Amino acid sequence: MTTLLRSYCLAIEFFVRIIGRSVAWFVPILSLVVAFEVFARYVLNSPTIWAYDLSLFLFAYIAALGGAYAQQKNAHINVDIFYLKVSERTRRFFNMLTYLLAMYFMFVLIKVGLDQLEQTIKFNYRRQSEWAPPMHHFWVMIITAGSLMMLQLSAQWVSDCYGLITGNDLISQPESDE
Repeated sequence: MTTLLRSYCLAIEFFVRIIGRSVAWFVPILSLVVAFEVFARYVLNSPTIWAYDLSLFLFAYIAALGGAYAQQKNAHINVDIFYLKVSERTRRFFNMLTYLLAMYFMFVLIKVGLDQLEQTIKFNYRRQSEWAPPMHHFWVMIITAGSLMMLQLSAQWVSDCYGLITGNDLISQPESDE
């Protein structure tokens, strides 16, 4: 059973790591889009109709799809003043409660995203701008980001639950990013 749980957690961590690192490539693309818009607007005196919307979408993709990777790296905000003063066992318990609440929120986010995606496709919703790009991809990204976060939270929940029950870490050393 331990091998199965460990495999589940490692597979999810691998998948989230691949997505997180891939989304990181949107940052230089976003920078180029913004730099091009500044150049077009102030040097050529001919602003684009697409750069603003594209930069908004890219930033949303980076923030939302990078959320699960940030969770994996424990990069989200934590109330350390309380968290660091309790035992490892109590921390695991706090983590498990937090993960359950976050998974519920992700479930609601996914459900709302699915409803919005259906409406967006049905009525061909577009962003209200001069460029007017379609919005369906945004809701697909929200659903994907919520699902990724839910998977990452579930893997961490399983790991902490295992640690709470056995007193041992399920995964001994997290893999290095470097």
